[in-house]
Amino acid sequence: MSYLPPAVPDANLLVGLDTSDDAGVYRLTDDLALVQTVDYFTPIVDDPYMFGAIAAANALSDVYAMGGKPITVLNIVGFPISKLDKRILAEILRGGADKVREAGAVLVGGHSIDDTDPKFGMAVTGIVHPQQVWTNAGARAGDRLLLTKPIGVGILTTGIKRGRLSPAEIQQVEQVMAALNKTAAEVARGYDVHACTDITGFGLLGHLLEMARGAGVGIHVQSSSVPRLERARELAAEGVMPGGTKRNFEWASECVTYADSIDQTEQYLLCDAVTSGGLLLAVPAEQAESLQSALLAAGVEAAAIIGSVVQEHPGKIQVNE
Repeated sequence: MSYLPPAVPDANLLVGLDTSDDAGVYRLTDDLALVQTVDYFTPIVDDPYMFGAIAAANALSDVYAMGGKPITVLNIVGFPISKLDKRILAEILRGGADKVREAGAVLVGGHSIDDTDPKFGMAVTGIVHPQQVWTNAGARAGDRLLLTKPIGVGILTTGIKRGRLSPAEIQQVEQVMAALNKTAAEVARGYDVHACTDITGFGLLGHLLEMARGAGVGIHVQSSSVPRLERARELAAEGVMPGGTKRNFEWASECVTYADSIDQTEQYLLCDAVTSGGLLLAVPAEQAESLQSALLAAGVEAAAIIGSVVQEHPGKIQVNE
């Protein structure tokens, strides 16, 4: 049963509530469509500037995942103005503004409220050609799957909260989250992208399930090929992980089959709840290695071919070593 109001039919709404896509797409003309998205959350790192940059990268990513180009941004701010130093808010906004500038978009305003806890995010508008929209429901049997950032972010940010990471390790995970998916998207536009999404709160396997169900296909994942952050497996083995990771594992369990060699720790890692993760791209098999090479050459250092799309077991995932 859906608790959302019924959608009003509109022929110009190219991507709306019918799929689990990253953003909505609305056609303005035969050559131009708007991509619209909004996202915000509470701090996941201690550095206010990095929190702002990560939140911005996360919001902007949804436009890249649809094949679009971000053009304008509105800030969304909740801040306990009577409890925290205003300079903290200034640093959050500065981190976000720098990422917007890096994306080539324009910050046009926003809205703020006095809140009990800090919250920050953005509403982003982008543009895309109506015939060049990427969705998460277009994968085809025979496609190969590429991932552009490592997983394990949720586990490491939980490690930050528990004092388990060194300053260098904290800096590494912050840089991964703050990295824009701009370059990956720009490189991928030169290829026949059949489907795309970005990896966020549902984890790698959760977003793969959305892709499989949307296209009515099955997925094979090669666990050993999936890039992951250093120490992610070690910390997961010790039980250092967010509640969202465990919920993702439980939610996906009925639709995922693991090879006997894939232990419980690896299963949790593949379901880890990510903030500002990489793009997951489905492309024709004959283009996969070329795209991977182009991504690596462009500085997307973690780009990896992690699996394939199959006709068998639609809506389900098989994970092999």
